[in-house]
Amino acid sequence: MRSIWNGAISFGLVSIPIKLVNATENHSIHFRQIHLADGGRIRYRKVCELDEEEVQGGEIGKAYEDADGTMIPITDEDLAQLPLPTAKTIEIVAFVPADQIDPLQMDAAYYLSANGVPAAKPYTLLREALKRSNKVAVAKYALRGRERLGMLRVVDDVIAMHGLLWPDEIRAPEGVAPDGDVTVRDAELDLADALMDTLGEVDMDSLHDDYREAVEELIAAKASGETVRPAESGDTGGGKVIDLIAALENSVQAAKKSRGEAGDGAEGEGEGDGEMADVHPIKKTSGKSSASGKSSAQTTKKSSAAAKKSASKSTPKSTGAKKSTSTTKKAAAKKTTKTAAKKQTSSSGGTGAKKTASSRKRASA
Repeated sequence: MRSIWNGAISFGLVSIPIKLVNATENHSIHFRQIHLADGGRIRYRKVCELDEEEVQGGEIGKAYEDADGTMIPITDEDLAQLPLPTAKTIEIVAFVPADQIDPLQMDAAYYLSANGVPAAKPYTLLREALKRSNKVAVAKYALRGRERLGMLRVVDDVIAMHGLLWPDEIRAPEGVAPDGDVTVRDAELDLADALMDTLGEVDMDSLHDDYREAVEELIAAKASGETVRPAESGDTGGGKVIDLIAALENSVQAAKKSRGEAGDGAEGEGEGDGEMADVHPIKKTSGKSSASGKSSAQTTKKSSAAAKKSASKSTPKSTGAKKSTSTTKKAAAKKTTKTAAKKQTSSSGGTGAKKTASSRKRASA
């Protein structure tokens, strides 16, 4: 990789010669402006507004525009004479825990490469010290004509530097939060937690730019003369007021389905076959719908009254059937009792006759 800056890391009295290399690259597809009438490319030319003549790069300098419009020329020599100790040095000023750096301050990222064999030992020393301390180094450096703030940390076996915005360059989030007091119910938080758990983690290396791939396919199709089919526009529901609970349940089901899990509802709420419910916007009830609701309620009451009346008519029949059954059971019980009594009487009579005959035999003897 080509270095964009050569200098040294100042680590106390230790100086580490390094090269600065870009750690990121931009894969965005860039377009040119053309003249629609003939397809000719539109170019920008640098023209002096006084004589309206095009000016070459060597004839262009820099100036500061004052509040009244006055141009104050500033030369490279003027800037070179300024006391800038970090002109060729990344000066470490402190070591702090990483969580003390606000992510809002993060800017461009660079790799720091040891410049030459003598730099290998102090470079490795700083790298291992950062690893063992679990801290990052805050440093000041100069790049492209201005002093900047940076953060040094270890990535694999390399020291990386993140350019940081100065604290006064971070804007306060005034007027950004929603207006008024918004209450979130526990049920909504529970569903949000369930959705977070279902989505789980992701391998960052698996993420890619779908839009850029679509643009590349579009360019390839047009270059080969193929007909480009318009993409189907999906309704994302932006700007609609929706049922939040239903949307969360729908999201949980979709996440589970995409991961091959069974759609068993959201945390025990509701029953069904696992299909996702449609999410519809919440609409205000008009007067007509209110009247329709009243009419429906009256109809429901009438149906309920008719059902009760029908049930009351059928009740006597059911009672009669129960009485008949009860009577039959009682008659059967009486018959059984009489039969048992006859058997008992017959049995006792036979026994008495036998005893009398035996007494008579004894008396004659």
